[in-house]
This record gives sequence, C-alpha cells and structure tokens, in this order.
Amino acid sequence: MKINWGTGLVIAMIGFISFIMYFIIKVNTDSAYDHDLVVEEYYKAELTFQGEIDREEKSRELDENITWTKTEDGLLLSFPEDLDSQAITGSVFLYRTSNKKLDFEMPISISDNVMLIPSDRLLDGRWNLKVDWKYKDAAYLYKKEIMY
Repeated sequence: MKINWGTGLVIAMIGFISFIMYFIIKVNTDSAYDHDLVVEEYYKAELTFQGEIDREEKSRELDENITWTKTEDGLLLSFPEDLDSQAITGSVFLYRTSNKKLDFEMPISISDNVMLIPSDRLLDGRWNLKVDWKYKDAAYLYKKEIMY
C-alpha cells in the first residue's frame, strides 16, 4: 500500500499529539513529578514580606551576623559573640527546593552562642536556611542558600 503525503502528514500529527498527551498524563498522575508551591498560602505570606525585608536589613546592620559551617555532626549555626545567648529566641527553618517533605522547622536552642542542627535531618544538596530570631525585643532575620 502506498501512502500519499496527506495521509503521512495526518499520521505524523496524530503520532505527535499522542506523544505529547502521553507525557502530559504521565506528569500529572505520577507522584514523582509533584509540583508544589513554595508556600501553601502564597498571598497570605506575601502580605508579611515587607516585615521580612525590614528584619533582614536590621540583621545586616549587626557588627557580626549569623554564620554557618558544615561539620561531621551537622550544620553549626554561630550567633554573634557579643550577644547574650540566653536572650535569643526564635526558630530555624530549612527549606528543600527539590522535596517539600524534607522541609522542617525547629526552635532555636543555643549553648555558647552556637546551635547544632543534626546531620540526620539534612541530606546533601541545596537548602534555603531561614533563621527568624529575636534579641531583647528586636527582631532579626537571616536568610541564606546553602549547599550541605
């Protein structure tokens, strides 16, 4: 049987459309391709964004800001030495861009101006570190994209 160019064109279009539809259905039904928002309530979080900017600016004005180092035991956060570690409160949030299930938040627990986040909670790769902390009624925010 001989196929003319019109029939070949129709077969090629049907094949292409089938190919595209297969991938659309696969991506929408397979949990390996989950596509989540960064935060669940995006617009509600957007309303508090200016406050975050102000706290981040205040954090940059410190003589010494928070620093982090990767150790064998985990992620070590060092708070400014000139501050009383007993007066520091807040929380640490680690956000994994590739998998929402790995995100976690923990309260700040400091001894000798350092806080250790255990390595069993962290996988190698990129994390967004967000430390929202207060010291004597002044609010600060430290954000950093880190490779652990």
